[in-house]
Amino acid sequence: MKKPIIGVTLDFEEPGGYSKFPWYALRKNYIDSVEKFGGIVMPLAHNLDIIDSYANMIDGLIITGGNYDISPKIYGKVPSMEFNEKIDRTNFEISMCQKSLEKNIPVLGICGGEQVLNVCLGGTLIEDIESNIRNAIKHEQIEPRNQTSHSVLIQTNSKLYKLIKQKKINVNSAHHQAVDKPGKNISICGKAEDGVIEAIESKEYKWCLGVQWHPEFLITNSDKIIFKDFINSSKQN
Repeated sequence: MKKPIIGVTLDFEEPGGYSKFPWYALRKNYIDSVEKFGGIVMPLAHNLDIIDSYANMIDGLIITGGNYDISPKIYGKVPSMEFNEKIDRTNFEISMCQKSLEKNIPVLGICGGEQVLNVCLGGTLIEDIESNIRNAIKHEQIEPRNQTSHSVLIQTNSKLYKLIKQKKINVNSAHHQAVDKPGKNISICGKAEDGVIEAIESKEYKWCLGVQWHPEFLITNSDKIIFKDFINSSKQN
């Protein structure tokens, strides 16, 4: 059986740091985790004109996280604060997600990718956790990203629970936005102990999961199970 091709979305940066010209970025452990479980990474540039071609080539889609925000304007709300928007990236990821779901290609949304998945299906976001949730735990952890910082309670009637077989898991955390109103056919399958939504899924598609943490670090057994099952599902696509 051929190895599945996993399309992975890229972050985008203006000139500075790595290059004096605009550049794409992808953390190495996204690639390592895909390859560890038998996939091949195909980086996806932010080109709306070739989405159909991408969708014909990939067997699975990972929507990655990054240092940026999704503006409420995208889901019909008026922003109440300033945002670090990456409009071209967000427009591409939403369109790529829509096309992948139309073709029933397995989709894994990670951190900001979970938020993209939810917005793609008509949902909304919490603009800023600290500003909107009283007594919120620290979702921008001070610990290194390769360590866990808080727990997530898993809904026992979810596909995620059937997959990882745990009611409570520990995760890393690096976000200030989160899912608010779930999108069409989206179910909440995990929450932090302060009520912040940490995992969503849709049973309308072959494999469709969004998680607010970063399982590509493979810190826990549940992280490894998620990646392994995603890749295995993509092999069968």
